[in-house]
Amino acid sequence: MTDPTGTPRRALAIAAHPDDVEFQCGATLAKWAADGCEVSHLICTDGSKGSWEPEDDLDALVALRQREQRAAAAALGATGEVVFLGWPDGELEAGLVQRAQVAEWIRRLRPDVVLGHDPWKRYRLHPDHRHAGWLAVDGVVAARDPHFFPEHDVAHHRPSALWLFEADEPDHVEDVTGFGERKVAALLEHVSQFRTTMYIDPDDDGTQRDAFGRRVLDGLAEIGAAAGFAEGERFKVVAPL
Repeated sequence: MTDPTGTPRRALAIAAHPDDVEFQCGATLAKWAADGCEVSHLICTDGSKGSWEPEDDLDALVALRQREQRAAAAALGATGEVVFLGWPDGELEAGLVQRAQVAEWIRRLRPDVVLGHDPWKRYRLHPDHRHAGWLAVDGVVAARDPHFFPEHDVAHHRPSALWLFEADEPDHVEDVTGFGERKVAALLEHVSQFRTTMYIDPDDDGTQRDAFGRRVLDGLAEIGAAAGFAEGERFKVVAPL
Protein backbone atom coordinates (compact mmCIF):
# COMPACT_ATOMS: atom_id res chain seq x y z
CA MET A 1 0.00 0.00 0.00
CA THR A 2 1.19 3.53 -0.72
CA ASP A 3 2.06 5.40 2.47
CA PRO A 4 1.67 9.16 1.92
CA THR A 5 3.19 11.09 4.78
CA GLY A 6 1.54 13.85 6.76
CA THR A 7 -1.04 16.49 6.06
CA PRO A 8 -0.41 18.64 2.97
CA ARG A 9 -0.16 22.38 3.39
CA ARG A 10 -2.58 22.91 0.49
CA ALA A 11 -4.96 20.55 -1.30
CA LEU A 12 -7.10 21.07 -4.39
CA ALA A 13 -10.02 18.75 -5.14
CA ILE A 14 -11.08 18.79 -8.80
CA ALA A 15 -14.52 17.34 -9.50
CA ALA A 16 -17.13 17.18 -12.21
CA HIS A 17 -20.14 18.44 -10.24
CA PRO A 18 -21.11 20.11 -7.00
CA ASP A 19 -21.27 17.36 -4.30
CA ASP A 20 -18.77 15.00 -6.01
CA VAL A 21 -15.96 16.15 -3.72
CA GLU A 22 -17.99 15.57 -0.59
CA PHE A 23 -19.09 12.11 -1.70
CA GLN A 24 -15.64 10.94 -2.74
CA CYS A 25 -13.15 12.56 -0.38
CA GLY A 26 -15.09 14.73 2.07
CA ALA A 27 -13.81 13.06 5.23
CA THR A 28 -10.19 13.22 4.03
CA LEU A 29 -10.51 16.93 3.31
CA ALA A 30 -12.21 17.55 6.66
CA LYS A 31 -9.35 15.75 8.43
CA TRP A 32 -6.71 17.73 6.57
CA ALA A 33 -8.53 21.03 7.10
CA ALA A 34 -8.71 20.37 10.84
CA ASP A 35 -4.93 19.86 10.79
CA GLY A 36 -4.31 23.21 9.11
CA CYS A 37 -4.42 22.32 5.41
CA GLU A 38 -5.77 24.98 3.06
CA VAL A 39 -8.43 23.04 1.12
CA SER A 40 -9.80 24.35 -2.18
CA HIS A 41 -12.47 23.05 -4.57
CA LEU A 42 -12.51 23.30 -8.37
CA ILE A 43 -15.87 22.28 -9.88
CA CYS A 44 -15.82 21.79 -13.64
CA THR A 45 -19.54 21.94 -14.55
CA ASP A 46 -22.45 24.18 -13.59
CA GLY A 47 -24.61 21.36 -12.15
CA SER A 48 -27.53 22.44 -14.35
CA LYS A 49 -28.70 18.88 -15.04
CA GLY A 50 -29.06 18.09 -11.34
CA SER A 51 -32.85 18.00 -11.27
CA TRP A 52 -35.63 15.64 -12.30
CA GLU A 53 -38.13 18.49 -12.72
CA PRO A 54 -38.59 19.55 -16.39
CA GLU A 55 -40.00 22.94 -15.38
CA ASP A 56 -37.10 23.96 -13.11
CA ASP A 57 -35.41 27.31 -13.74
CA LEU A 58 -31.91 26.13 -14.63
CA ASP A 59 -30.24 29.51 -14.00
CA ALA A 60 -31.67 29.45 -10.49
CA LEU A 61 -30.53 25.85 -10.06
CA VAL A 62 -26.96 26.75 -11.06
CA ALA A 63 -26.90 29.61 -8.55
CA LEU A 64 -28.35 27.35 -5.85
CA ARG A 65 -25.80 24.63 -6.46
CA GLN A 66 -22.98 27.15 -6.16
CA ARG A 67 -24.34 28.32 -2.81
CA GLU A 68 -24.68 24.72 -1.66
CA GLN A 69 -21.10 23.92 -2.72
CA ARG A 70 -19.72 26.87 -0.79
CA ALA A 71 -21.72 25.83 2.27
CA ALA A 72 -20.49 22.25 1.93
CA ALA A 73 -16.88 23.41 1.72
CA ALA A 74 -17.40 25.45 4.88
CA ALA A 75 -18.92 22.42 6.61
CA LEU A 76 -15.72 20.51 5.85
CA GLY A 77 -13.72 23.34 7.39
CA ALA A 78 -12.16 24.30 4.04
CA THR A 79 -10.52 27.72 4.02
CA GLY A 80 -9.34 27.88 0.40
CA GLU A 81 -11.07 28.87 -2.83
CA VAL A 82 -14.25 27.41 -4.29
CA VAL A 83 -13.88 27.76 -8.08
CA PHE A 84 -16.55 27.05 -10.69
CA LEU A 85 -15.45 26.63 -14.31
CA GLY A 86 -19.10 26.67 -15.37
CA TRP A 87 -19.09 24.21 -18.28
CA PRO A 88 -22.59 22.84 -19.02
CA ASP A 89 -23.46 19.80 -16.96
CA GLY A 90 -23.29 16.66 -19.11
CA GLU A 91 -21.27 18.41 -21.82
CA LEU A 92 -17.82 18.66 -20.24
CA GLU A 93 -14.91 17.90 -22.56
CA ALA A 94 -11.25 17.24 -21.75
CA GLY A 95 -10.06 19.72 -24.36
CA LEU A 96 -7.14 22.13 -24.46
CA VAL A 97 -9.24 25.10 -23.35
CA GLN A 98 -10.46 23.25 -20.28
CA ARG A 99 -6.98 21.85 -19.59
CA ALA A 100 -5.55 25.36 -19.66
CA GLN A 101 -8.15 26.51 -17.14
CA VAL A 102 -7.37 23.67 -14.74
CA ALA A 103 -3.62 24.12 -15.10
CA GLU A 104 -3.92 27.84 -14.39
CA TRP A 105 -5.86 27.21 -11.18
CA ILE A 106 -3.30 24.63 -10.06
CA ARG A 107 -0.62 27.23 -10.65
CA ARG A 108 -2.56 29.91 -8.79
CA LEU A 109 -3.58 27.80 -5.80
CA ARG A 110 -0.27 25.86 -5.64
CA PRO A 111 -1.57 22.69 -3.96
CA ASP A 112 0.77 20.03 -2.60
CA VAL A 113 -1.88 17.40 -3.35
CA VAL A 114 -4.43 17.40 -6.16
CA LEU A 115 -7.42 15.06 -5.82
CA GLY A 116 -9.63 14.03 -8.75
CA HIS A 117 -11.75 11.35 -10.41
CA ASP A 118 -9.88 8.29 -11.68
CA PRO A 119 -10.25 8.63 -15.48
CA TRP A 120 -9.17 5.01 -15.99
CA LYS A 121 -12.10 3.57 -14.03
CA ARG A 122 -13.78 0.87 -16.11
CA TYR A 123 -17.46 0.94 -17.03
CA ARG A 124 -17.98 4.51 -15.85
CA LEU A 125 -21.23 5.83 -17.30
CA HIS A 126 -21.12 9.56 -16.65
CA PRO A 127 -18.95 11.36 -19.23
CA ASP A 128 -18.35 14.36 -16.96
CA HIS A 129 -16.57 12.16 -14.41
CA ARG A 130 -14.32 10.72 -17.10
CA HIS A 131 -13.48 14.11 -18.55
CA ALA A 132 -12.97 15.75 -15.14
CA GLY A 133 -10.56 12.94 -14.32
CA TRP A 134 -8.55 13.54 -17.47
CA LEU A 135 -8.53 17.27 -16.78
CA ALA A 136 -7.08 16.68 -13.32
CA VAL A 137 -4.38 14.38 -14.69
CA ASP A 138 -3.57 16.48 -17.74
CA GLY A 139 -3.87 19.73 -15.79
CA VAL A 140 -1.25 18.56 -13.30
CA VAL A 141 1.17 17.73 -16.13
CA ALA A 142 0.58 21.09 -17.81
CA ALA A 143 0.83 23.08 -14.57
CA ARG A 144 4.17 21.60 -13.57
CA ASP A 145 6.11 22.50 -16.74
CA PRO A 146 6.84 26.12 -17.74
CA HIS A 147 6.46 25.62 -21.48
CA PHE A 148 2.81 24.55 -21.22
CA PHE A 149 0.47 27.55 -21.50
CA PRO A 150 3.19 30.20 -21.04
CA GLU A 151 0.52 32.88 -21.46
CA HIS A 152 -0.58 32.25 -17.87
CA ASP A 153 0.48 35.20 -15.73
CA VAL A 154 1.61 32.89 -12.93
CA ALA A 155 4.61 30.64 -12.32
CA HIS A 156 4.45 26.93 -13.06
CA HIS A 157 3.82 24.62 -10.10
CA ARG A 158 4.51 20.93 -9.50
CA PRO A 159 2.26 19.25 -6.88
CA SER A 160 3.77 16.45 -4.82
CA ALA A 161 1.02 13.90 -5.45
CA LEU A 162 -2.20 13.17 -7.31
CA TRP A 163 -4.87 11.28 -5.34
CA LEU A 164 -7.51 9.65 -7.54
CA PHE A 165 -10.87 8.86 -5.98
CA GLU A 166 -13.44 6.41 -7.41
CA ALA A 167 -10.23 4.52 -8.18
CA ASP A 168 -10.23 1.38 -10.28
CA GLU A 169 -7.14 0.07 -8.46
CA PRO A 170 -6.86 1.90 -5.11
CA ASP A 171 -3.60 1.49 -3.22
CA HIS A 172 -4.14 3.74 -0.20
CA VAL A 173 -6.80 3.98 2.50
CA GLU A 174 -6.75 7.26 4.38
CA ASP A 175 -7.62 6.95 8.06
CA VAL A 176 -10.51 9.41 8.48
CA THR A 177 -11.68 8.14 11.86
CA GLY A 178 -13.78 10.80 13.57
CA PHE A 179 -14.47 12.80 10.41
CA GLY A 180 -17.39 10.85 8.98
CA GLU A 181 -19.94 13.15 10.58
CA ARG A 182 -18.26 16.15 8.92
CA LYS A 183 -18.62 14.39 5.57
CA VAL A 184 -22.31 13.76 6.21
CA ALA A 185 -22.89 17.36 7.31
CA ALA A 186 -21.23 18.65 4.15
CA LEU A 187 -23.27 16.35 1.92
CA LEU A 188 -26.49 17.48 3.55
CA GLU A 189 -25.73 21.05 2.47
CA HIS A 190 -26.53 19.90 -1.09
CA VAL A 191 -30.27 20.13 -0.48
CA SER A 192 -31.10 20.35 -4.20
CA GLN A 193 -29.73 16.82 -4.58
CA PHE A 194 -31.75 15.20 -1.79
CA ARG A 195 -34.25 13.56 -4.15
CA THR A 196 -32.03 12.75 -7.13
CA THR A 197 -28.88 11.56 -5.40
CA MET A 198 -29.56 10.90 -1.72
CA TYR A 199 -33.10 9.50 -1.96
CA ILE A 200 -34.47 11.97 0.57
CA ASP A 201 -38.00 13.25 -0.07
CA PRO A 202 -38.69 17.00 0.23
CA ASP A 203 -41.20 16.33 3.02
CA ASP A 204 -38.88 14.01 4.94
CA ASP A 205 -39.30 14.23 8.71
CA GLY A 206 -35.62 13.46 9.24
CA THR A 207 -35.90 9.69 8.96
CA GLN A 208 -34.52 9.51 5.43
CA ARG A 209 -31.76 12.01 6.21
CA ASP A 210 -30.71 9.88 9.16
CA ALA A 211 -30.76 6.76 6.97
CA PHE A 212 -28.63 8.51 4.36
CA GLY A 213 -26.12 9.52 7.02
CA ARG A 214 -25.93 5.95 8.28
CA ARG A 215 -25.28 4.68 4.75
CA VAL A 216 -22.39 7.12 4.37
CA LEU A 217 -20.91 6.20 7.75
CA ASP A 218 -21.35 2.49 7.05
CA GLY A 219 -19.45 2.91 3.80
CA LEU A 220 -16.57 4.62 5.58
CA ALA A 221 -16.55 1.89 8.21
CA GLU A 222 -16.43 -0.85 5.57
CA ILE A 223 -13.50 0.78 3.76
CA GLY A 224 -11.68 1.52 7.01
CA ALA A 225 -12.08 -2.00 8.38
CA ALA A 226 -10.08 -3.46 5.52
CA ALA A 227 -7.11 -1.31 6.59
CA GLY A 228 -7.59 -1.54 10.35
CA PHE A 229 -9.29 1.85 10.78
CA ALA A 230 -12.70 2.76 12.15
CA GLU A 231 -13.39 4.94 9.08
CA GLY A 232 -11.54 5.21 5.78
CA GLU A 233 -11.59 6.64 2.27
CA ARG A 234 -9.64 4.99 -0.53
CA PHE A 235 -7.53 6.38 -3.35
CA LYS A 236 -5.00 5.59 -6.02
CA VAL A 237 -2.00 7.74 -5.15
CA VAL A 238 0.28 8.83 -7.99
CA ALA A 239 3.59 10.21 -6.72
CA PRO A 240 6.07 11.67 -7.22
CA LEU A 241 4.92 13.94 -10.02
